[in-house]
Amino acid sequence: MLFTTIKINFASYPRLNAMRLALNSLIKLVSGAAILALLLFLPAGTFCYAGAWRLMALLFAPMTLLGAALLIRAPQTLERRLKSKESRKEQSMIVKISGLLFVASFIIAGLDFRYGWSEMPTAAVWTASVIFILSYGLYAEVIRENEWLSRTIEVAEGQKVISTGLYGIVRHPMYTATVTMFLSMPLVLGSWPALLAMLPYIAIIACRIKDEEKLLHEELDGYGGYCKKVRWRLLPFIW
Repeated sequence: MLFTTIKINFASYPRLNAMRLALNSLIKLVSGAAILALLLFLPAGTFCYAGAWRLMALLFAPMTLLGAALLIRAPQTLERRLKSKESRKEQSMIVKISGLLFVASFIIAGLDFRYGWSEMPTAAVWTASVIFILSYGLYAEVIRENEWLSRTIEVAEGQKVISTGLYGIVRHPMYTATVTMFLSMPLVLGSWPALLAMLPYIAIIACRIKDEEKLLHEELDGYGGYCKKVRWRLLPFIW
């Protein structure tokens, strides 16, 4: 054969692997920022949309710092966080529905700004901004505590149950952080209608958690005992 496929085991070449992870992270960061900008500024009909710039700064500045820290200190965790293709049919559908929900919420926020459908107090906007930052801090702490944390629903080889720290309070602190972050986004944008559009995300996450726990009970040793120890899934004393 004149042409053969060359496969590189990046794990055997740390520098190449780091470069690959850095490039993949940069591509996802830039493409994510471009898509979000399109969803916000196009419906708004202007770049003079302070809420959109505020959300992009609050979202992508810490994301960049966290990605850089993971690249240096925990590249395997970064690798897992970059994965996006779900192998379970149920989870794949949940991810698609969530994506549509986000698209709708951002477009509605842009249209709200353009046509003045609603007005939000400045104090509410800045309070939501603080909540968003605190939630991102919680998100980063969860990643620090759980080296097995993946963006997709799976059980990795050698994975163990984490039951300390935030995992000693609720079973899914990552979802606690993301639900708070995502519900605060419409408020950062200053749009009540966008918040209404985002509220179904709570039910979507509940479905994702139930399906994920089904897998964890089946494939992760000790998870049943952990559930007896830590009762609450998402919020203490609520669920």
